[in-house]
Amino acid sequence: MPVKFHLSLLLHAHQPVGNFEHVFESCYQRAYRPFVESLERHPGVRVALHYSGPLLNWMENNHPEYFEVLRALVKRKQVEMVGGGFYEPILAVIPPEDQRQQLERFSEYLEKHFGQRPSGAWLAERVWEPQLPSVLAAAQVNYTLVDDFHFVCAGFEPHELFGAYQAEDRGKSVRLLAGQRALRYLIPFGRVDDVLQYLREAAHSHPEGIAVFGDDMEKFGVWPGTFKHCYEDQWLENFLTAIEKNVDWLSITPAGDYVETHAPLGRADLPSGSYPEMTEWALPTGVRQKFRAVQDEFSRRPEIAALFRGGSWRGFFRKYPEANLLHKKMLRAGTRLAAVPQRRAETRPAQELTEARDLLLRAQCNDAYWHGVFGGLYAPHLRTEIWRNLIRAETIADKHIPGGQIARVELVDYDTDGKNELLFTGQEYQALLKPSDGGTLAALDFRSCAATLVNSVQRRPEAYHSRLQNASQAGSGAVVSIHEQTRVKEPNLERFLKYDRWARHSFRILVFDPKRTREDYECLRLNEDASFAGGEFSVRASGPHQAELFRQTTIYLNQPAGSGVPCDVTKRFSFGPAPNGCEISCEVGLKLKEALDRAVMVGIETVVNLLAPTQENRFFESAAGPQNLRFSGELPGPILHMEDGWQRMRITLHAPGTDIFWIAPIETVSESEEGFERVYQGSQILARWRLSTQKVLSARIVWRIEAI
Repeated sequence: MPVKFHLSLLLHAHQPVGNFEHVFESCYQRAYRPFVESLERHPGVRVALHYSGPLLNWMENNHPEYFEVLRALVKRKQVEMVGGGFYEPILAVIPPEDQRQQLERFSEYLEKHFGQRPSGAWLAERVWEPQLPSVLAAAQVNYTLVDDFHFVCAGFEPHELFGAYQAEDRGKSVRLLAGQRALRYLIPFGRVDDVLQYLREAAHSHPEGIAVFGDDMEKFGVWPGTFKHCYEDQWLENFLTAIEKNVDWLSITPAGDYVETHAPLGRADLPSGSYPEMTEWALPTGVRQKFRAVQDEFSRRPEIAALFRGGSWRGFFRKYPEANLLHKKMLRAGTRLAAVPQRRAETRPAQELTEARDLLLRAQCNDAYWHGVFGGLYAPHLRTEIWRNLIRAETIADKHIPGGQIARVELVDYDTDGKNELLFTGQEYQALLKPSDGGTLAALDFRSCAATLVNSVQRRPEAYHSRLQNASQAGSGAVVSIHEQTRVKEPNLERFLKYDRWARHSFRILVFDPKRTREDYECLRLNEDASFAGGEFSVRASGPHQAELFRQTTIYLNQPAGSGVPCDVTKRFSFGPAPNGCEISCEVGLKLKEALDRAVMVGIETVVNLLAPTQENRFFESAAGPQNLRFSGELPGPILHMEDGWQRMRITLHAPGTDIFWIAPIETVSESEEGFERVYQGSQILARWRLSTQKVLSARIVWRIEAI
């Protein structure tokens, strides 16, 4: 038989846990269904397909006919089903037991529905770390795919990447295939003739080698402009026809078949990495801008530019503390589940604990833990779904741990930043208090409704914000990669670009000039005293239901030049049950050594995110009727009511002594697949008290949260 060059097509389809039903359906109609229908018309094209667990579950329930088509394609050996972590986790950052369960669950699912255990595993976001060979080998995974970029970062030359390699960790091995960056950009954005020319040149240089295309199925219909390009203009049909016509020299071989029939070319000891764009996104914004400038400078020297690499995926935990907190919440829930005594295995409700394990695994879906073009950290519905799953899982665990439902407080470095937090847990709530960040509340879970209430995002500069000035809704007409596009979902988005000084926590003290207005508050122009807002407090006392924090500082604002008034600051928190819910109180005490020369305002800020700001069942109550959550203005105090009909809860804020609440929406501007968009991330609410001639001020705000 003549020696043939191999082309391996590995398509990955994914929808995250918590995504909207209409998004699943739209992607199904625009990409998943037409892509497989195209395959049916070309039986000579054999491919490997990976669908994430959340997407397969949805298809099984909503389009069982799709499973029938896939089964037929698998039966005639046109499709190889590829496994991985069931809920699409970043395997490297979840505990070993969870890694095993994610991989094994997927293998069992594919065997049950399609009659074969997979030999390959898709790595979510192609995030590789050197310990993964032993993880994958333990789950009987034979091969996985990374990018050619991973190999280049390990010192491989591009011409070495037309074959499989062996990766090893502590004596356990897995085969690695290198997805070709050139093919990722040619398919489906280049001309079909250009794809074939690339393959011919590779075949000439590497007889019996393999070129691997591994990328998202959403590129074929979901990405902007690609449905028309791939199906109406028949790019995909033309491509499949063209490669079928070249079978005299080109073998279209699924990855698993190639690995089974070809020996590895050698070892591959790869560093931590992902695809090039991801490593750039993981960099802090300032560094990312410098990185891009250097890349541009060497754009005419590709042999040098290819050596540039950004950060590791774990860099998102530093770049976005919200992602880090979510990750540590996931680890905490797993630890609590592991603490359920095994001796109670025969008596505990096994169904509840099985559900809790599934909730934990669901919460490991990667999308809400990062942000680039696709990442969902800025998508509140994805972030919230992860939180809700973790709240439910931890609540079930506490139910089955002796004493787990008794109110308690723990001094623990919850977010692993080197400074301790206070974690208050009761049957109705869990609250995370950060003395190191102004004595603020970083998270508050209302367990009765599995709702997380703070759940906001700090508005911070992103590297892509500078492109907004030149953004246009009209494109050139050419279909390009999503990484090269600049689109906006509404005009003049740049007016929403404002950046917070502090993390978006609750009960932050804002001391500012009385001349400042509500508009200044919304536009982040209060110029509040940093020592009060973000200073570190010491823990003076704490118990299961309360804590007292203390800080000594000086008020310089509005005082004569060069002088200030020393001030002792206390924050007293209490946590406890209330009818149908719970009550959280924060009392701020200021004790001055002497009277101020000029008055200042003292505010306590609340941050609450009830999501979906324009939905009628979520609102602020007012004398004029319900106000939607994008409300910007003033509402009378000292009591403010909010209601969330979707999560079935009601929040009452009581701030004795304040007559008006200042309210403004917190809105980010971020990138998504469809372009720049404005996203509601909660509301900031400020209760204010005036400090003038008195030497002592006491201010208090109480949250009452009730299930309805």
